[in-house]
Amino acid sequence: MDHQRHTMSRSPAMDMSLDQGLRTFMLGIYNHMMVAMLITGAIAYFSSQSAPLMQLIFTTPLRWVVMFAPLGFVFFLAARVFKMSPGAARMWFYAFAGVMGLSLSWIFLAYTGMAIAKIFFMTSAMFGALSLYGYTTKKDISGWGGFLIMGVIGIIIASVVNLFLGSSAIQFAVSVLGLLIFAGLTAYDTQRLKHSYYSLGGDATMAARVSIMGALSLYINFLNMFMFLLSLFGGSRN
Repeated sequence: MDHQRHTMSRSPAMDMSLDQGLRTFMLGIYNHMMVAMLITGAIAYFSSQSAPLMQLIFTTPLRWVVMFAPLGFVFFLAARVFKMSPGAARMWFYAFAGVMGLSLSWIFLAYTGMAIAKIFFMTSAMFGALSLYGYTTKKDISGWGGFLIMGVIGIIIASVVNLFLGSSAIQFAVSVLGLLIFAGLTAYDTQRLKHSYYSLGGDATMAARVSIMGALSLYINFLNMFMFLLSLFGGSRN
């Protein structure tokens, strides 16, 4: 009985410690993501200001390297992150963000700075609301995962097909569906990361690695939402 009372008396403090640990864990994820976004945006903008660099990237075979290198980074991190030190994983993640900046530099030539800023803030508001929902909801949304992943595969296939068809209707549909799918993934991934914290058992090194992969997931969700919104509402220079 005494042991039970002692355990019960400690529960609030343990809960507070766990909550603080969770907040620190999630804040670390958002901080990594924000730094990566700043790296991507800065490299994309400054690269776009160099006409020779833009010509080198987009009019030579180098464009295929720039196009597929980010995907290679994602696969590499997914395969190796849990064998790296947290510091090395963080550097690889930021390197990925830099290469992504090169691959996205064209948007500063295709859209006005005002349009890009407007869509960025719109995306930030949507992302914040959806991530907050995923973090605070008591509803278990883990069942969304399979459906959303199938949706991602579907829009990838539709996008590849439309490279050959060039249909504006298909592009519009892909943008709308892609926006909805990555909006759902934002809430889903946030809840998934929150739950993953409880399974780490206080392992600080593992938590640091998971936070990098969590930042990568949310970064990809944000970036895709941004690109789909830009396609729908950006209004190209042409």
